Amino acid sequence: MFAKILIANRGEIACRVIKTARKMCIATVAVYSDADRDAVHVEMADEAVHIGPSPAAQSYLVPENIIAACKATGAEAVHPGYGFLSERASFCEALEKEGIIFIGPKPKAIRAMGDKIESKKFANAANVSTVPGWLGVIENAGHAEKIAGEIGYPVMIKASAGGGGKGMRIAWSKAEVRDGFDRARSEAKSSFGDDRVFIEKFVVNPRHIEIQVLADAHGNALYLGERECSIQRRNQKIVEEAPSPFLDAKTRKAMGEQSVALARAVDYQSAGTVEFIVDGEKNFYFLEMNTRLQVEHPVTELVTGIDLVEQMIRIAAGEKLAIKQSDVKLNGWAVESRLYAEDPYRNFLPSIGRLTRYRPPEEGRFGDVVVRNDTGVTEGSEISMFYDPMVAKLCTWAPTRLAAIDAMSEALDSFVVDGIEHNMPFLAALMQHPRWREGLVSTAFISEEYPDGFAPIAPDSQEKAIFAAIATAVELLRRDRLDRLGGRLAPHSGALKRDWVIKIGDDYLSASVLGGMISIPLELQMSIDGGKALTVASDWRPGDLIWRGTVGDRRVAAQIRPVPNGFRIAWKGMSVTARAMLPRTAELERLMPEKVAPDTSKMLLCPMPGLVVSIAVAEGQEVKAGETLAVVEAMKMENVLRAERDLTVSKLKAKPGDSLAVDAVIMEFA
Repeated sequence: MFAKILIANRGEIACRVIKTARKMCIATVAVYSDADRDAVHVEMADEAVHIGPSPAAQSYLVPENIIAACKATGAEAVHPGYGFLSERASFCEALEKEGIIFIGPKPKAIRAMGDKIESKKFANAANVSTVPGWLGVIENAGHAEKIAGEIGYPVMIKASAGGGGKGMRIAWSKAEVRDGFDRARSEAKSSFGDDRVFIEKFVVNPRHIEIQVLADAHGNALYLGERECSIQRRNQKIVEEAPSPFLDAKTRKAMGEQSVALARAVDYQSAGTVEFIVDGEKNFYFLEMNTRLQVEHPVTELVTGIDLVEQMIRIAAGEKLAIKQSDVKLNGWAVESRLYAEDPYRNFLPSIGRLTRYRPPEEGRFGDVVVRNDTGVTEGSEISMFYDPMVAKLCTWAPTRLAAIDAMSEALDSFVVDGIEHNMPFLAALMQHPRWREGLVSTAFISEEYPDGFAPIAPDSQEKAIFAAIATAVELLRRDRLDRLGGRLAPHSGALKRDWVIKIGDDYLSASVLGGMISIPLELQMSIDGGKALTVASDWRPGDLIWRGTVGDRRVAAQIRPVPNGFRIAWKGMSVTARAMLPRTAELERLMPEKVAPDTSKMLLCPMPGLVVSIAVAEGQEVKAGETLAVVEAMKMENVLRAERDLTVSKLKAKPGDSLAVDAVIMEFA
């Protein structure tokens, strides 16, 4: 077994590999760029080596820097994680020349399966069912239009060396092919250094289901069940689960055996994933093979009990697989939610900044539930514009699917993140979505259920009553605490006030305290808006970020943040500002004028922090609705900003190469 390994990656996956290496008593070496000098993975590792400037192309994507770090530290092997150099055969060969072992497959398998065009050719030759498409070189946008017309719309334009949803576009008509081709090539070039793309038929409403395989150097290979990865946005996975609620045992076995056969055909040696798209009739088609560890590997680990990173290390060290196919059992259900630094209310545009608060839920086993959080940040860490926007992977396991989803819902409600915008509200709302809970999903789920983007969820009458009850309990404890402070001339609140008015958004609800005492733990009887009496119980203390307790028969974990004259309460994807007032105060508050927001309708604002790639218009130019105004790049994704209506450009306020903050003015309109 290895004495020391180097992790050629960063963030949560670097931390994940270090944890298993520690368990195996293997010393670890971290590498880091300028932006990651104070990163968590650097602190966790036994040694750390600086490898270059912040941009990945000058640090994590430079093989020579990784090899130099191995030589300097005496690392015997390299675990590449995912992304970066994990699927680059030339990197594997360069390591072999230096006598350093690559913890992953051999170059032959990487070349055969890692390139999406070549992998499809190989699969066709091996009689594996694939989606109809064009796998040859596409010369230009005109050629792409011709090919798409022959295949039939819609088509998927995809980068050959792509991954993570980058370099992918769906075209539903000839008009969309040219722009999609150009954008896919541009993203592929900037993200992977390879601008080749291919085109294939886009299967409408498919499921994205993948099979995890393990294979050693001694001819042993097996599959560890499947993962359902259909909840995607911009072709990027957001929520995964294992097993799939759609597959039956027969289909699972067929997909697994085909995946193993494919792995054997290329002499695969490591952990790998064979991805399929599956239609409504359970017909499955080979999509690609990822010759690396997948982001979503934890859900497989939770339902099988097998540490995939450990298996990768043991296989690379020449050991035989100690498990057989008959040993693999799928136990219970696991769900993974990817926490991204994205603003769900701005069409999930990237967000960067410092984590002023980062308090994940407690990890471990709690009764029949397991909570796991794979992360590479801590409070005070900075989310950089140079890398992927994923902050953490929150996972839950339970004996049944709905129990795992409910556990995820509570874990998300207990996950505190401040300082950046993030997709937690969307994830929390998704856990309540009837279609998701029933398992009726496809890769089109988000576009179908949120066609106009994700908007703040308005609570219904019952949910407003719960918010009002929490706000009343919090306000009573706050006032009681003020009364107990020394040096006050007189009590602030005096005797317990029984009647309150709670403002939730624009609505005013009455709250009556029917019984109980102000204490910690708290237990009060209340009536909201004249409704039936309910008991509110909690051990919350002023200053706690999470309010845990019960409101009537509902178990609640809500986040509490103070705002001027009230509280911000977040629960199950909903977020409201609540103000608890005495009736007379509420009467006067209703008379206050409302503040009018400034008019920005004649401006193009930068929707996220990013780099201006291009400006497509000039001052004085008339633009039609839908035409491109500018392209802004953030976190390796190019975002096209289009005109929402016919207009005339009056003044350009930014130019290509400018780095802009969110809501910075790019141009003004007449």
